[in-house]
Amino acid sequence: MSVSGDRTDRPTAVCVMNPDVAARVLPSELRTRLSASVRLAPDPEDPYAGENFAAAVADADVLISGWGCPRLTAEVLARAPRLRAVMHAAGTVKELVSDAVWERGIVVSSAADANAGPVVSYTLALITLAVRRTLTMAAGYRDGWPGFGARSGGDGHTIGIVGASRIGRRVIAGLTASDAGYDILVSDPYLTDEEASRLGAVRVELAELCRRSGAVSIHAPLLPETVGLLDADMLALIPDGGVLINTARGAIVDTAALTRECSSGRLEAYLDVTDPEPLPPDQPLLGLPNVLVTPHIAGAQGSEVRRLGAYAVAEVERWLRGEPLLGEVTREALPRLA
Repeated sequence: MSVSGDRTDRPTAVCVMNPDVAARVLPSELRTRLSASVRLAPDPEDPYAGENFAAAVADADVLISGWGCPRLTAEVLARAPRLRAVMHAAGTVKELVSDAVWERGIVVSSAADANAGPVVSYTLALITLAVRRTLTMAAGYRDGWPGFGARSGGDGHTIGIVGASRIGRRVIAGLTASDAGYDILVSDPYLTDEEASRLGAVRVELAELCRRSGAVSIHAPLLPETVGLLDADMLALIPDGGVLINTARGAIVDTAALTRECSSGRLEAYLDVTDPEPLPPDQPLLGLPNVLVTPHIAGAQGSEVRRLGAYAVAEVERWLRGEPLLGEVTREALPRLA
């Protein structure tokens, strides 16, 4: 569809997200760029809707959503007859969209690809630390300088990737691009042997991956079938001195089982996500020297969140030109996405 030069003929876009992140996701230069294509409501200098979500989107043709945007229920959509597109300036849209969105034929896009880059970089950094058993080495430093054999860490040569998601694939690419000479295993029920080979990995079942990997990094989506996927039996297969890395979703790992493994000192863990999230202050994982728990910071943070807004603005521009959306989310694909 084309956009008329007359401001009153342009589609109306409404931005709804947490006020504390809105100014960073859509700073003034992005709002100016956006207002060249659509009519921002309210004023472009204050584009974030108030408390009454249904009323805020009543006249919207496009919703630019983000963290804190309420769910698009059938009741909300009934009061937004003009809404045709949702551009989500964040990652997952599972908590945002309802069946009513698909039934109305509303186009949905997510900036998950823009958010993937920081997660990949963070994960690769954790893998670098993990293969050196950094937490264990640091914790033992006060007891004496370790010999070279101890400092060489555990058997981190084989890296297991659980889930060939967009992030999982990019982590594999980062590992293969390094000169560390890793052997990379991947477990994903939707991946073929040939696809894994093209990625630079070997596809195996999860149990074999755990048994053979010095470091296991989780990149699967949270689905009914992946809740507790890394349970006590799977964790027990990871070799002594192995490491678990989770930047995906906390509920994929059995927290109680992981707590037992780490409390014994057998495994290290680097956890950016937990179950529950946040962990209670007295949860043992928070006090263990061989566990690093961070508060869900792997994704875009600080100035990085601007890339999410830029992605959403570019999607609005593509949609107005009638071009395919790079981040389009379909009803059929949603269950398999993070």
